[in-house]
Amino acid sequence: MEVVCYIGLGSNLGEPVDALQRATRKIAELENTRITQASSIYQTTPMGPGDQASYLNAVVAIVTTLSAEDLLAALQRIEDDMGRESTKERWLSRIIDLDILLYGNDIIVTDKLTVPHPGLHERAFVLYPLQEIKTDLSIPGKGEISTLMQAPLVGEIEKRLEVLLWP
Repeated sequence: MEVVCYIGLGSNLGEPVDALQRATRKIAELENTRITQASSIYQTTPMGPGDQASYLNAVVAIVTTLSAEDLLAALQRIEDDMGRESTKERWLSRIIDLDILLYGNDIIVTDKLTVPHPGLHERAFVLYPLQEIKTDLSIPGKGEISTLMQAPLVGEIEKRLEVLLWP
């Protein structure tokens, strides 16, 4: 069965625009998966500690027959292939970060995966690109994106880049 999913992409090391575009191409190459939409790229303030560079963030909508667990494994392989270093620490600089934001309307909580992605309903760098793709999106268990966008959000949007993510 095909499922509509939303994948968050982020990067703030190396050449972040190139990293987001490469990751998007790799997502498009996944078995039984196709990209249906891609947001603009947004430059955002980092959530992490220290003197990090701004992040570039975007969202792609896909249709896939992969299970949520198989999709997660595939996204982690893309991160590994692109040189992401594994760490338990959160919000550090990264060459690429790929997150399953939504998997259909499912609510999933396992040791490896939580969907909707935790905190997505509070983060400007996720909600802005999500709303750009689908203005009437409902986040399972959280509400309508238009309502969520009216609350104070984490992760200030510095600017929207005039660069295509896909194709």
